[in-house]
Amino acid sequence: MAEIKKITTNTLQRMKANGEKISMLTAYDFSFAKIIDNANIDVILVGDSASNVMAGHETTLPITLEQMIYHASAVMRAINRCLVVVDLPFGSYQSNSEIALASAIRIMKETGAHAIKLEGGQEVLESVKRIISAGIPVMGHLGLTPQSIYKFGTYNVRAKEKDEANKLRSDAKLLEEAGCFGIVLEKIPAQLAKEVTESLSIPTIGIGAGKFCDGQVLVMHDMLGINTEFKPRFLRQYLNLYEQANHAVQQYITDIKSGDFPSDNESY
Repeated sequence: MAEIKKITTNTLQRMKANGEKISMLTAYDFSFAKIIDNANIDVILVGDSASNVMAGHETTLPITLEQMIYHASAVMRAINRCLVVVDLPFGSYQSNSEIALASAIRIMKETGAHAIKLEGGQEVLESVKRIISAGIPVMGHLGLTPQSIYKFGTYNVRAKEKDEANKLRSDAKLLEEAGCFGIVLEKIPAQLAKEVTESLSIPTIGIGAGKFCDGQVLVMHDMLGINTEFKPRFLRQYLNLYEQANHAVQQYITDIKSGDFPSDNESY
């Protein structure tokens, strides 16, 4: 059997340098993480989007650190190859850098994950530096930062105005200088994403940020068509799993009602 080459933060750095695009997808449980890792994805993000797609909340805000640890632990038991990044959930790092470091340490110790991700630039810089100084790899997240949804009041494209675009450019540089190994750019104009990507030596991962980023990420439930309500412009749906699963369940019910299932061959 061929040796499995594990993806590390250094691998992503080399991929950017070589112009090789980075693939990233969310996962929250053992079964799907196993499928995604076996398909040779580069990075799995255990996203706080679990709050929406796994727990049914309207925003990412309600999910707790304990719940993120539960999801990340399940994912880690499934993977052999990819890099696993875990979101620090809302409230686990914003108040001060000591709490941020304690949260990051819990994730790393209790899940075995490879890195953490947090949202924000200048505002969270002290936390970023403290976590990295403890030897924990950090991925940044700029643009639309869903944990700040009530501040923004909308999920619209960010950084279209000059001041916000300039702050994003500055924040990206600050995160790079602090030692982040990569930055997610969410829902910003493609040209701005191109400019930021070219200005950094670390990789950018886009979601709704155009084709010039060093990689792309989508939420698994959106990409596979499990979640049918969410259809933003940036989403390419590769499957309609909701429809297929619904049809399979209906067929199962029909077979039970008609007495077709179980058959003699399916009995002992």
